[in-house]
Amino acid sequence: MTGKNYDQIVEYILANQEKFYRLAYSYIKNQDGAMDAVQNAICRALEKSDSLRDINAVKTWFYRILVNECLMYIRKHEKEIPIDSGDWDGFGDRVYIESAFEPDDGISKMLDRLGSEVKTIILLYYFEELTLKEISEITQTNLNTVKSRLYSGLRKLKGIIKEDSD
Repeated sequence: MTGKNYDQIVEYILANQEKFYRLAYSYIKNQDGAMDAVQNAICRALEKSDSLRDINAVKTWFYRILVNECLMYIRKHEKEIPIDSGDWDGFGDRVYIESAFEPDDGISKMLDRLGSEVKTIILLYYFEELTLKEISEITQTNLNTVKSRLYSGLRKLKGIIKEDSD
């Protein structure tokens, strides 16, 4: 499974893997889950590399795959109840945590209160620094709808911040 698209997709993924993990973690809030979502997105992208018509669109194409994988992971695991294993086999106190990827808990919780459509747009725009046009392509939503959701989401976020600070 090699070809022009395949090699360029692999190159793009390798160059941006930290961004992908950060985005997945901001959705899933679990290291293993985020890694699973990124891995699944990479596998899906490489399997479908021939379906990418324009290699210049690899960024929006891959982000769409990743966002969909994150949402699928959340839907699949939202009914599971985590069990606190404490110090499971003595490893509990030696778990490696990459603090660079830990989101600011306050802003993360506030974003969760906005709903997934608005949260996706804000994450992609402010944290991944994508353009509104790219977000429109990723979410397969009209550009004006993306703008509207972004600005209404920011107004809601401002209200949430104000409410939490009182």
